[in-house]
This record gives sequence, C-alpha cells and structure tokens, in this order.
Amino acid sequence: MRCVLDTNILLRIAQRNHAMHREARDCVRLLLRRKDELQVVPQVMFEFWVVATRPVANNGLGLAVDSVKRKLEKAESFFELLPDMPAIYSEWLRLVHTYAVLGVGAHDARIVAAMKTHAITHLITYNADDFKRFNITEITVVTPAEILRTAATSS
Repeated sequence: MRCVLDTNILLRIAQRNHAMHREARDCVRLLLRRKDELQVVPQVMFEFWVVATRPVANNGLGLAVDSVKRKLEKAESFFELLPDMPAIYSEWLRLVHTYAVLGVGAHDARIVAAMKTHAITHLITYNADDFKRFNITEITVVTPAEILRTAATSS
C-alpha cells in the first residue's frame, strides 16, 4: 500500500516523551516491515518545520534550526519525499472550492491535492477529523491505532 504520513505522525516520532510516540513508531515500523510505501509531501515537511521550530510556549517543540534540519533529513532517508508539481495547485483549487474549505483547512487540502496528483489513496494521521470532508470520496484516512489493531487481529 502506498500512503502519505501526515505531519503529526512525524512530530510524534520526533517526540520520544510524547504519549503517542510509541504508537506512531510501532505503526511506521509495521508498515515498513510489510514493505508498504511510506511517503511524505513537501507540505508535511513545511508543517513539521513550523511546529518543530515554534516555541514551546506557543504549542511548538522549540527545537533549534539545525536539529529540525537533521530530523527532516532523517525523515527523507526513511520515507520517499514526493515532488511538488504545478498540477497540485489545480487539484488544490478544485478541492478547496468543491468542499468550501476555509482558513487553515487549506493546508490539509494541499496534502490531499498532492496525494491525488501522485495517485496515493491512503493518509495516516492522528487528525482524522481534519480530513473527514475528503475521506471516502477523495482519499482513505487511517489512524495508527486502526493500523495496529487490524494487524493484531489478522495475525
């Protein structure tokens, strides 16, 4: 299965002391063992940078620029970084118009537009509600808990 990892998956993996770290890590490890194709799009990397460098007092991780750059490079060594393409804009515009997306939801629509442009159907995220308008009709949204639960019941 080809799937895109949402920003929050990368953030949870980067935060070893976060309550969701182990689940995110175990989910990614399982998918890699199964030989699923785990991919990220530039929008995810941009969002990771924003949150990782933002001060803790402002709901960020407060990490130094060099540390965040290394984390992004490490992510690129594990996950394929798909290229931005002009066609993503047209698909994004279609999505935001069709679903009347307002405000910050446009960032999530850009992830979906990149997925559609690259013909990827599955998104792994902790924020399934943020993508519910696109779920089923445009993409399939799956949480790490669902992936781990499905794997446990099938073994």
